[in-house]
This record gives sequence, C-alpha cells and structure tokens, in this order.
Amino acid sequence: MRNNLLPVAALLLGTLFLFLGNGLQGLLLPVRGTAEGYPTTILGLFGTLWATGFVLGCFFAPNIVKRIGHVRAFSVFTALIAIVSLLTGILIDPIWWLALRAVTGFSTAGTSMIIESWLNERATNESRGLIFSLYIAITLFGVVGGQMMIPFGETSTTFFFMICGILYCVAMLPTLMSRAASPQPLKQVRLDLRGLYSNSPVSFLGILLIGIANGAFGTLGAVFGRQAGLSDSTVAAMMSVAIFSGAVMQLPAGRISDRVDRRYVLAALAGIGALAGLLMFLVEPSQVWIVLTLIAIYGAAANALYPIAVSHANDFATAEDFVKVSGGLLLLYGVGTIIGPTIGGPIMTASGPYGLFMITACAHMLITAYAIVRSRRRAPVPAADRENFSPVNAGTATTPESLQLSPRAAPMEELAEEGAGDPQEEEKSNEPV
Repeated sequence: MRNNLLPVAALLLGTLFLFLGNGLQGLLLPVRGTAEGYPTTILGLFGTLWATGFVLGCFFAPNIVKRIGHVRAFSVFTALIAIVSLLTGILIDPIWWLALRAVTGFSTAGTSMIIESWLNERATNESRGLIFSLYIAITLFGVVGGQMMIPFGETSTTFFFMICGILYCVAMLPTLMSRAASPQPLKQVRLDLRGLYSNSPVSFLGILLIGIANGAFGTLGAVFGRQAGLSDSTVAAMMSVAIFSGAVMQLPAGRISDRVDRRYVLAALAGIGALAGLLMFLVEPSQVWIVLTLIAIYGAAANALYPIAVSHANDFATAEDFVKVSGGLLLLYGVGTIIGPTIGGPIMTASGPYGLFMITACAHMLITAYAIVRSRRRAPVPAADRENFSPVNAGTATTPESLQLSPRAAPMEELAEEGAGDPQEEEKSNEPV
C-alpha cells in the first residue's frame, strides 16, 4: 500500500489544500453576501456563473495546458483562484463577485483536470482503485473541512478571504517542487447529448434533474440557513451534514441497486428526497435539530442519486464507452447545476427561504415519476450482467479526467499500454508528485 501511495502522496496533499480552499470559499460567499444584503437572485447567480465557468473550463482548459505545460498551467490556474479569493475580500460588490466566480469556476476545472490527469498517469492497474477512492475521500473531507472553518472566525472581515488565498498558495507547492515528468496531454471533452439519451433516457433526464436540485441546494443552502435565522456555525454544520449523510448512504444504496432494478432505487431515493424537501417547505421548521435531521435525510437521498444514475447508464454501455458516457453525464450534471441556482434565486425571493426545497422536491418527484414510467418500457439488465456499483463523487468538484482513474477504465488502459514497456518511462512514472 505504501509503495502505491508514495508516488502520489505530495499531489494528494496539494489536492487536500485546494479543496479546503474550495469548501471555505464556496460557503463564505453566500454567507457574507447574505449579510451584505445581496438579493437572493444575485446569490443564486454566484453558483450559476461558477458552474458555467467550470463547464467551459472542461472544454477549453486542455488547450491551455497543451500550450504551456501541466506545471505552469497548474500554477497559473491556482494563482488565479488565489488572486480572485483575495480580490473578493477587497471588492465587496455583487457585480465584481459574479465576474470573479466565473473565473474561479474556469480555473477550478483546470486545476482539477491537471490533478486527475497526473494521478491517472502515476496509478497502476493494481493501485488505481485505491488511489481513486482516496482521491474521492480527500475531495469530500477537503470541502467539509473548509466549510467547518466558518465557526472559527468572523465572516464580516477579510480574515477568511486571506485564509483562502493561503490555502490555494500552499496547494501549489507540491506540484511546483515535484521532479516527476508531466503526464500525457489532457483529453478533449465532447458532449454527445443524443447518444447519452439513446443509451439511457432515465440517466439522461435524471442526471440533469439531480444537477438542478444539487446545484440549487449547494449554492443557496447557506442563503436559506441565514435567511431562516440560523447561525454561521449551524449553517456550516447543515451543509456538512448533507454531504456526509450522502457519502454514508452511497454504499448501501449502491449495493441494493446491484440486486434490484436501479430505476426502482432511483425512484425510491428521489421520493425520500422529495418528501424531506416537501416537509421543509410546508412545515418550515424553526428548531435546529429538526432542520438538521431533515437535511440529513435529504442529503442521504439526494447525494446518493448521482452514482446510481451513472451506474445505470453504464449497465447499457460497453466497457470502451465508459469514459465517454460517464464524462458526458458529468457535463450534463454541470448544465443542471447552472439551471438550479438560476431559477432558485427568484423562487426564494418570491416564496421565502423555504422555497428552495420546493425546487428540490419538484426535481426529485420528476425523477421518481420518470424512473417508474421507464421501468415499464424497458427491461432491466440482469443482475449478473450489471456493472458492480462504485461510489462516484457527484458534482462539478471533479472533471471527466477523473474517470480515467476509475477501475472500470482499467481495461481501456491495458489496451492502450500494449506494446509499451520502456523501463525508463516506467521509472519516471514512480517518481513522487
């Protein structure tokens, strides 16, 4: 195990600091923006422009990396994120923040693609599963760790903006100090909507709706908390509980979906998420323990939907199409995260903070209904022929490059490596990064 992790230990450490900064900045902006009195529509657009920048980065960042190289591109993207985080603390203005969020989203896509490409280059077929799981865990703990910094300072000052800048600068160091050779050029991203729908209509529509619900909650959840009268520490706990409960729920829900028609599992989980959202919207609970309980239930259901929808799509895809199908769904999810905050802001303005959960409930009810309808039109893949469930990091925290790390992509790597075997190149690949 040590030999498998040593070549990528420094890079994973840099990844942790990068996602600590992402988690802190992602929660800090809506909390501070709410305190500044920014309209909910503007606060929703923070998430819209970040997601737009991220999706565009998945398409255009590979050209930048190809032109100037991985190390310099990573430094440029990370420096831009650090500069933006500091400027955001200086320029307390919603228009500036909107523009800066788009730059952050674009640069985050670039850094994530480079990290994922580098990890894939250093991984062997034996260590791929371990490194993939560890990478997913680090992104999860990084985001939650960043969010949980909020209770330890004042969001009304520039303190946390400076902390973000420091975290991003530290994230650059392992890559800059590495002696390892740069990985292969990043792969160009393509989005084949017609092919995705033909492969699995449930996954196509389901992923889009999951993106809408998760994008709305991820961007406006903190805004809801502040407008509902929750303290900063409770808001941080609420957002973290949603992530953790979803992470815990992934494995049991996934194992059930290996034995039962995945569309039924999608319908059931989406129904639970819709019920939790409807209770939040209709009851409008004010007690903190009730809010956290309902959010935990909501997060467990909502955040377990994405990997099951991806697994269902891959049940109908060949091994050679795994990266193309999963990458397309990831970008489709990104489109959903653009739509969610865009419609979420105006709805919350019109109906109050609890209107956020009307959006998520509607999206989840549509998933339930469509999954049930499609289950009657197309026979399920026999359990013996299904891909085994594998946890996947939902959302635009990762890029299509991460799919090369998945153990499911290993057969493609083996094909690509036939005829290779330069011992000098193999020795380079084991240098720490």
